[in-house]
Amino acid sequence: MNTDDWLADTRTSYDTVAVSYADQMRNALAERPYLRGALALFADKVRAAGGGPVADVGCGPGKVTAHLHGLGVDAFGIDLSPGMIDVARRDHPGLRFEVGSMTDLDLPAVSVAGLLAWWSLIHIPDHEVPTVLGHFHRVLRPGGPLQLGFHVGDQSRLKTEGYGGHPMKVHVHRRKPDQVATWLRDAGFEIEAQLLLDPDEKTPGAILFARRQS
Repeated sequence: MNTDDWLADTRTSYDTVAVSYADQMRNALAERPYLRGALALFADKVRAAGGGPVADVGCGPGKVTAHLHGLGVDAFGIDLSPGMIDVARRDHPGLRFEVGSMTDLDLPAVSVAGLLAWWSLIHIPDHEVPTVLGHFHRVLRPGGPLQLGFHVGDQSRLKTEGYGGHPMKVHVHRRKPDQVATWLRDAGFEIEAQLLLDPDEKTPGAILFARRQS
């Protein structure tokens, strides 16, 4: 798979669905108490590590970024899709959002106190994951918390339609928590906890809580 092709396809797909995605996901956190609990714990971890700026990587329309801000965290959002960033800035004008790719994260070394990537790593092919996690490790301060959310499974599929019936061309990768944990350890992270979401559903989710080792 050509790196430029899948990145371009992912960017274009989310530009296309940005407005409808934001509308459909507007109440997602309000309806998911376990997700809110995970964010509250993440905010506690950031404060315990001394506080500072926090990157929400793959922020989409900025709902999670805004929720973290409401918890007292100095959060900012990064997303590959300019369309998503436009929506995030529209809906949350007081917060910072910028276009960027987790495959080439344009942040200084040890510049963030925490990093969160919820259901955005799902579009990264396996061979690129170590590079992405290497960037996460580089930009995080020693001891800083990392939280990853993803679909659980062992298959990948090409998503061709979504969020209001708009056309998409984006690969969605489901992964076993043990595999993601191994990648994290190899990148220099310590795993602190794992949360399995909706285990009886067709597509369960998982959140891994980790920290950058010193």
